[in-house]
Amino acid sequence: MINHAFRMKLKPGTVDEYRRRHDTLWPELADALRGAGIYDYSIFLDEETLHLFAVLKLRPDDSSASLPAQPVMQRWWDSMADLMETEPGNRPREWPLTPMFHFE
Repeated sequence: MINHAFRMKLKPGTVDEYRRRHDTLWPELADALRGAGIYDYSIFLDEETLHLFAVLKLRPDDSSASLPAQPVMQRWWDSMADLMETEPGNRPREWPLTPMFHFE
């Protein structure tokens, strides 16, 4: 198992809509994430800064690097672009987070 954590950023006034869209996550996107070896995926919000902190687990044989090329992933990014800071192509801007502590 591999942990992957990163930060993203919402635009002001979009918190409720961001939550609503994730509460109705497309089944085909969920299938693509699972198929790429992603599981136990959580996103947390810092309401003061609008930063999102994502943490996911990857199976050792994951193929998550192939997700950006999948049409369902591109459609999801396009549908979320009005809510988030994005890169060209509407991929959400991501800032990697460095592991500092883990307790089991």
